[in-house]
Amino acid sequence: MNPDYKRTDLPCGLKIVSHKMAQRQSLALGILITVGGRYEFARNKGISHFLEHLLFKGTKKYSCRKIKESIEGIGGALNGFTSEEVTCYLVKIPSRHLELGLSVLSDMVINPTLPVLEVEKEKQVILEEIKMYRDQPQSYVYELLDELLWPNQPLGTPIIGSVDSVSALKREDLKVYKQNHYTSSNIIVSAAGLLEHEKIVAAIKKHFGSFKPLNKNVFQGARVEQENPRVKILNKDTEQTHMALGFHSLSRNHPLKHALGLLHIILGANMSSRLFHELREKRGLAYEIGTAVKRFQDTGAFLVHAGIDNRKIEETIKLILKELMKPASSLVSTDEFSRAKEFYLGQLMLALEDTLEHMLWIGETTATLDRTYSLQDIIKEVNKVTRDDLRKVARLIFDTRKLNLAIIGPLKQKEEELLKSINV
Repeated sequence: MNPDYKRTDLPCGLKIVSHKMAQRQSLALGILITVGGRYEFARNKGISHFLEHLLFKGTKKYSCRKIKESIEGIGGALNGFTSEEVTCYLVKIPSRHLELGLSVLSDMVINPTLPVLEVEKEKQVILEEIKMYRDQPQSYVYELLDELLWPNQPLGTPIIGSVDSVSALKREDLKVYKQNHYTSSNIIVSAAGLLEHEKIVAAIKKHFGSFKPLNKNVFQGARVEQENPRVKILNKDTEQTHMALGFHSLSRNHPLKHALGLLHIILGANMSSRLFHELREKRGLAYEIGTAVKRFQDTGAFLVHAGIDNRKIEETIKLILKELMKPASSLVSTDEFSRAKEFYLGQLMLALEDTLEHMLWIGETTATLDRTYSLQDIIKEVNKVTRDDLRKVARLIFDTRKLNLAIIGPLKQKEEELLKSINV
């Protein structure tokens, strides 16, 4: 490991990883738990996200108000998030306040009070959040796409849960879920900024040292079983048609992961991309057009999202598919390839200048891959990628028989009719 990165594994199973950034005044701290949306079942869907909300409502040592005042009162910021594979609680603070930051975060994770009134109040907040996403077609279309990509499995259902699943959750459900999953064997403490690794280890030992190692959390593996294209159309009176198109893709640590990242840049990650140029700049078919990559431990997805003129849906989808298929038949140009590499590494370099982004980067890779990368590691790996690797990725994932397409807009067509009209 790069000497600027240090890792300590405690006897209780908890992992501590840090990166010293000597020219900073800030310190970013995160407690990551290897649990999230894909660790849930239909009956408790949304419980990871619900629990994350409630840990901010008070602990044995800090009231809800005191949690916020303690961090914001020293000029810091406090937040949390839930993903499919990780739940994270984090602070960014002046480095001299290390002890306070860890005290607040650790008490949230170890000793939340989960007040009954707060459980019921926050449940209503989350139910309104669910309704909000349903009312936003540019967000809801991704939920429909996930259902197509991973039907009847955790990855195909929203992290936030459903109205039915969230409504059914009780305080006891949340308490038991936390006891079973928030164990030291499933916790990673990540830090980046002006720090001394040994001080962080000593502070963590005070809070977690008496814990006993327990079994690691296990998620249900993704099932990728698709032989024919899948389409879901939600007819809604909107001024613009919202589309999300997806193919099953590569897992988080696949040997071709960087080739996939470069292909994403070339096709739709920025304003220089092929899709942006062809659909927006050249033809004016879409205001919003781009690609995205989802990466999980055992699977992934390549997505294209667009806001389309209601009168030009078929034309737009045909053109998108045409652009996606090009890298499978012919190598990208050397100029395009070079610019994609520079953008890929440049964006990573800029992100890692921030202590919070750096903390999340090393924390998430340690949580999901049990490995810490340095920027130098990534540069070496990316420099080994060839143009032919991009063609291999395109041939591997862009198969129209395995197309998934979700659309929200004023369409009168049935799913089968749309597939025929776009020649899939």
